[in-house]
Order: sequence, then structure tokens, then C-alpha cells
Amino acid sequence: MTAGGDTQSGQPLGDDPPLVEIEGLSRRFDVSSAWLNRIVRRESRRILTAVDDVSFRMVRGETYALVGESGSGKSTIAKMIVGLLAPSDGVVRVAGTDPANASGEALAAFRRRVQMIFQDPYASLNPRWRVLDIVGEPMRVFALAKGRVEVERRVGALLEQVGLSAADAAKYPHEFSGGQRQRVGIARALASEPELIVCDEPTSALDVSVQAQVLNLMRDLQRELGLTYLFITHDLSVVRYMADTIGVLYLGRLVESAPRETLFTEPAHPYTRMLLDAAPRLDGFGREHAIDGGEVPDPIRPPSGCHYHPRCVYRVDGCDERYPPVRPIGARTVRCFEAERVLSGTRDV
Repeated sequence: MTAGGDTQSGQPLGDDPPLVEIEGLSRRFDVSSAWLNRIVRRESRRILTAVDDVSFRMVRGETYALVGESGSGKSTIAKMIVGLLAPSDGVVRVAGTDPANASGEALAAFRRRVQMIFQDPYASLNPRWRVLDIVGEPMRVFALAKGRVEVERRVGALLEQVGLSAADAAKYPHEFSGGQRQRVGIARALASEPELIVCDEPTSALDVSVQAQVLNLMRDLQRELGLTYLFITHDLSVVRYMADTIGVLYLGRLVESAPRETLFTEPAHPYTRMLLDAAPRLDGFGREHAIDGGEVPDPIRPPSGCHYHPRCVYRVDGCDERYPPVRPIGARTVRCFEAERVLSGTRDV
């Protein structure tokens, strides 16, 4: 990728337009009780803001990782990008197409272009279908193969590409291990010849040794096919291995976005530093790390201003009143009033 900054994500864009553009993305859910129950109990409506004003861009061929604690909005963003959820505000564009407003041929082209690898390899495959039908369905739906013979040939080639045998096409999902099932899921995602694959914690349900095999497979496929990955995970070791650019989410807000090595060696936002301090380390036995103050707030009634301020040891006047703006700092962006002082060295971390 060539040099050049992006005001939203901080990653280089190069000469070509970005493949994915996320602008001001928000998603709210009404989690209120039934209307009659609210009247009887004199309750007000309860609105959960799962994603709040998120913006970033992805260039072709890169891996952009979203990290954060459970409930930070990672999977909700993924579902909006692939068109499974409509945004409450903001826009998603993949190769110029907004899935929330697309229809007809444009929507069909979008669905072929964007695929997803799910977290649970046991729940994401239809147990009543053979692998031939599971992997071959996108080929039939998008008319990428004509006739059963060609479908069988292409499915066999895909299975071999992901490390399985062409003979496995005749089997059912229950005949495979977890790692093998996830390879079937990867083959299904590849069947429509996509440009973007959204990976929603694709290795979290697998054993550690199997995780490494699947991650290596995904990197090899990315190099061979020129794929772009949106990688969602809470495992920072996976992020460091897979990602080119990392976005850190907290209570639905993107608080920092930076190139991988920049974020790991010089994190700017206090929440990012907390995540890195809390991650397991090979040399961490017996070492003590500072613990942030308190638990994750109620997402239905989040704190005012910067949502992280009740837990932040570096909070200053105004953190509880104002939402920090996006600040481009070098190759990154960050939402923190104190970040510039951290990076300039005027305050000890």
C-alpha cells in the first residue's frame, strides 16, 4: 500500500478508492418491555445504542480488525456491512454500493461480492445438507457454474484449496471435526468469488493448535486470491498476526484506529492500553499490571461525554461532558482529549 493518510481511519488508501467506506454508522435497538407492561409499571422506553457514530475505510487486499470487549458493537457492525442489519444512521458502501438501499441486480452483485465466515462452525452449516450442496449453493444462486458436473468439479477444487479432500463433498457436517467444519465454512464463503469476507471471530470456538492452522490458511488464501478481510475478534494475539489496521471499539464508539505495529508499540487511547495490559503474556507470570477502575457501564444508560471516563485514570475536566472529536495523529486517529499529550511525551503513560 502506498503512503497517504485517511482522516477517518488513519490507514493509507493508496491511489485506488477504498473498497469499504463506513461513515457515521450508528445502530439503535428498542429493548423496551411491551407497551402494556410499560403503562402498568410506568416505565419509559429503553433504547440500546449498539454502534455510535463509527467511521473507517478499508483498502483492497488488507485486513482491518475490530477489537473490544463483549458488547462493544463489533458483530453489529459486521451485520450492517453484509446487509443483515440496516443502520439507524450513517452509511455503508462496499465498492460504491450501499446494501441498505440496493435492490435488484445491484443487491445481487453486492451479495456475491461480500461473504461472511461465522464464529460457530457447528451452528453455521445446515446439518441436513451434504457439503456438496452447502458449498455449491452460492455457485448455483449466482450462476457461477452450469450443471451438476461443473458444480461438483468446482466444489471439489475449493475443498482441496482449503485443505480438505474432494471426496469430502459427499459427507454431512457431523462427520467433520470443528476445524474441518470451519474449512467447509471458508470454502462456502469463497464459492461466490467474493472481494470482501467478514470474519466474525472465526477461530474462537477452535482449539489453539487448530486456530493456527485456520489462520495460516486464511492468510494464504488472501495472498492467492487478493481478498480483503474485516476481522472481528477479542484475541489480541490473533489481531497482531492477522491485521494490517486495527480499530478499537468501546461501548459502540471507535476510540482509536491505527496500523498494527503503531497500536501495539505506542497505543494512544487509555482503553487501548488497558486491553494490551490485560492480554496474556509469555513473560507475564508473577507480574502485576494496573487495573482500570470499574466495570463496563450499562450500554442502555452510558456515561455522558467520553464513555470511558468513569474507568479512566487519565480523565480531565470536560471528559464527562463532551464527546471527544476524532483527532488525526500521525498514522492513526483517536478520540481522547489527552492522547496528544501522551504521544508528545508531555505526560507519563
